Amino acid sequence: MDAREAALLALNDCQRQGGWSDAILKKQLAAAKLDSRDGALATQLCFGVLQNQLLLDFYLSHFSNLPLKRMEGRVVQALRLGAYQMLFLDKIPHSAAVNASVELTRKHCKNSRAPGMVNGILRNLERSADNLPSIPRGDPVRYLSTLYSHPEWLVGEFLTVLGSEEAAKLLAANNSRAPITAMVNTTRTTARALTAALEGEGVQVEPHPWLDDCLTLSKTGNLERLEAFQQGEFYIQDPASKLAALALEPQPGMKVLDCCAAPGGKSFSCAIQMEGRGEVTSCDLHPHKKKLIQAGAGRLGLTNIFPMTADGKVFRPQWENAFDRVLVDAPCSGLGVIRKKPDIRYKDPAPLAGLPQVQQAILDVAARYVKPKGLLVYSTCTLLRRENEEVVQAFLKDHPAYKAEAFTLPGPVGAVHRGMATLWPHRQGTDGFFISKLRKEE
Repeated sequence: MDAREAALLALNDCQRQGGWSDAILKKQLAAAKLDSRDGALATQLCFGVLQNQLLLDFYLSHFSNLPLKRMEGRVVQALRLGAYQMLFLDKIPHSAAVNASVELTRKHCKNSRAPGMVNGILRNLERSADNLPSIPRGDPVRYLSTLYSHPEWLVGEFLTVLGSEEAAKLLAANNSRAPITAMVNTTRTTARALTAALEGEGVQVEPHPWLDDCLTLSKTGNLERLEAFQQGEFYIQDPASKLAALALEPQPGMKVLDCCAAPGGKSFSCAIQMEGRGEVTSCDLHPHKKKLIQAGAGRLGLTNIFPMTADGKVFRPQWENAFDRVLVDAPCSGLGVIRKKPDIRYKDPAPLAGLPQVQQAILDVAARYVKPKGLLVYSTCTLLRRENEEVVQAFLKDHPAYKAEAFTLPGPVGAVHRGMATLWPHRQGTDGFFISKLRKEE
């Protein structure tokens, strides 16, 4: 199995099973036993097709007599793979892209006529590569949706908040690759020592431009093979998630509750800020995720983290007024992490309508666990106001003991005067993220 075949099978499984592309691709790469170079190509092809799917379909439809929706799923994916390589990758000859897609169709598709059809469509695309059909500009939502391959409902949301020029920048940023950022486990090492260790293993390391004890990594290969990783000297976390832990202000000796903790990054951040002193109770609804948190804390040597399985919507009387700090990183639509999960944009939006009620329920319960004068931080990895500002505003209306508190975060975020901050991929270079800081005054 080569890179293109692994990408085809991952894309097909993603379409059929509805799973997340990153997990499906990881499983596919392991089964294919590709070397690092072919694994990187398969990842680029899979993510590239997902990031540009609506645009690729727009072009392919102009060169096909048969609508794509009437084709077998693997035929469509083979066409998308061929078109992506031809239109977006400079180093792959068009003939190689076409031939590979034809062979994949022959191997994996049922219709004996499909290879000839794929060949014909992609050859037509190749002949018109310098004169592609124009995307109609009459409707700005439809235009941006096609150009940046985001569904129209989501483009409409971003246009309302940002306007057309900045919405286009966000959509373009969503189609870029997120950098790999590593947080230094300062209970075990320093940024300087970790940089030297990683460079010694062939990793390219740069200090993060505005966040202390954060390194941007490239040419990592399999991260888990690195000695520094095995020794628990760092963990992978987006700067936005680290900022949520900074806003919480955990101090040594405090009792901290992380209500929706898996995979544990914010709990790790809190435990490190607390210098290993105090307690971080790290909860998740799913038992297998408790094991994930446990394994991460064990690797990092963070003995003050106590993972447990708990439903954030169910009140636990023994926790009432028991914690100095409570973090609710709520279940959400995840539309701030499109760079890392490009297919999340295509999920059915209908089930998202009930999320604010779930978020509100978890926040209502968590509020009862905060000691008087303590802090409650509510965060999400989405950019939808109805899951962010509107949830917090409704909470404050129903909980007069709480007040939004101004805070300051590093770098381009800076001062947050009204206690609520939204981070945007095209502005701060982080995941799309929301952070609010709430003080219990009595």
